[in-house]
Amino acid sequence: MNWDWGAVRDFLPHLWDGLLVTLQALVLGSVISFVLGLVWALLMRAPTRWVRWPVGVVTEFVRDTPLLVQLFFLFYVLPEWGLTFSALTTGVFAIGLHYSTYTMQVYRAGIEAVPAGQWEAATALNLPRRRTWTAVILPQAVRRVVPALGNYVISMLKDTPLLMAVTVLEMLGQARLFSQQHFQFTEPLTVIGVAFVLVSYLASLLLRALERRLVR
Repeated sequence: MNWDWGAVRDFLPHLWDGLLVTLQALVLGSVISFVLGLVWALLMRAPTRWVRWPVGVVTEFVRDTPLLVQLFFLFYVLPEWGLTFSALTTGVFAIGLHYSTYTMQVYRAGIEAVPAGQWEAATALNLPRRRTWTAVILPQAVRRVVPALGNYVISMLKDTPLLMAVTVLEMLGQARLFSQQHFQFTEPLTVIGVAFVLVSYLASLLLRALERRLVR
């Protein structure tokens, strides 16, 4: 096998463009999944089943269907209903929505792991329900679930190449386009493989630092 460093040099500008799109999709998708997952988890603890049942059906449906199918649906079907978004916006929302159904379960486990005495103490102090959640329950629950949420960040990163299916030129999309134009596949695909490893490693370091900070 002949390795061409010239091809690597020519591909680097395309790599930076794809890396920027990948990081945008990862960060925004993570924010959506974390926020929406918490909303799902809180709604699943609503006192009425008329709230819990629809939320359970929706989240179970999203979790049980492939992300690629959801991408195609949002990108190709919604425009027929008059809802048109850019490819990147569609991809970010699809990733965030899909993974919110997993982060919901993480939040729920964290909330249930809070000792019952914490709930009883909040009740004894006559704290309002909102204050109980924001000052007592959620801070303790979030500290417990940061490692699990970090795993899903890595999973979202590895799923960003699926956005190529809806014309988003993230790292794999840039590598594929470059390879087809220059008939060189080894160098660009190897480079993006290394880039994924490096980004995953840096993300895991940041999450470990956050975990240590929350523990303190």
